[in-house]
Amino acid sequence: MEKRDNIKIYKNSLDYFDNNIPLEGIIAYPENTAYKKPGILVIHEWTGIGALVKSKAIELAKMGYIAMCADIYGKDVRPKTPEEALKVSTIYKNDRALLRRRLILALNELKKLEYVDCEKLAVIGFCFGGMAALELARANSEIRGAVSFHGSLNTPKEFKEKYVKPKILVLHGAEDPLVPQSEVLDFIGEMKESQADWQMHIYGGAYHSFMNPESGDNRQIGIAYNEKIAHRAWSQMQLFFDEIFL
Repeated sequence: MEKRDNIKIYKNSLDYFDNNIPLEGIIAYPENTAYKKPGILVIHEWTGIGALVKSKAIELAKMGYIAMCADIYGKDVRPKTPEEALKVSTIYKNDRALLRRRLILALNELKKLEYVDCEKLAVIGFCFGGMAALELARANSEIRGAVSFHGSLNTPKEFKEKYVKPKILVLHGAEDPLVPQSEVLDFIGEMKESQADWQMHIYGGAYHSFMNPESGDNRQIGIAYNEKIAHRAWSQMQLFFDEIFL
C-alpha cells in the first residue's frame, strides 16, 4: 500500500495464465472502492512490466480509476538489454494474433475485479505498449477507448479491420525516427477507411519514449525524455477519458 497526497493506493500482483504459461499483472486501486470505477489496462514497453507502467498505474489509481498493468511476455520475462528486448518484442510484433490473445486475457482479468465497471474500460500503452493498445482497439474488444504513447502505428494488412469501434488517441513525437512520417500517413489512411473515431496529437521537439524519465537524452538515436511533453500528453489522456467515460 502507498499513501500519496493523503490518498491510500493499494498495489497488488495478479497471477493469471495463457494455457500453461504463467503471467503476472499488477493492480493499483484507490482505497475507496465502495462503488464501481472505470478500469484501465496499462501495457508495458518492450522491456516488460517496469517502473514506468507501475508509476502510471498508481497515477491512474490516484485519479480514481482501477488500473492493471498487463503482462504480455510472461512471468519473469523481463529483458535486461535492448538486444533482449528487441528479440522478445519482435515475437509479438510479428504474431499479432498471439499479441491480441494476451491482451484480451489481461482485459478479461481486469473485468473480473469486482470493483471495475465493465461498461467503462480503456487501454493505454507506451512504445511497444502503444502498438499493443492500438491492436486491442483494432480487435474491437470491449473497451471504450485506446491511448498510444509514442507507439508504432502499423499493423499487418490482414489485421486491419473494416470498422474500428473504440475511440483512439495517438500521442506522437514529431522527431520520433522509430515511427516515420510514412507510417503516420498510412495510419491516418487506415483510420479513415475503418471509419474510426480517432485523434492524433503530434508534439514538436519530442522524440521516441518522451514519457519515460529513464530514457534520458539520447537524441542522437532518436530517444529522449521530455518532461513538458510528457505532462501535455498525460493531460490529453485525462481529457480523452473524461469524454469516453461520460
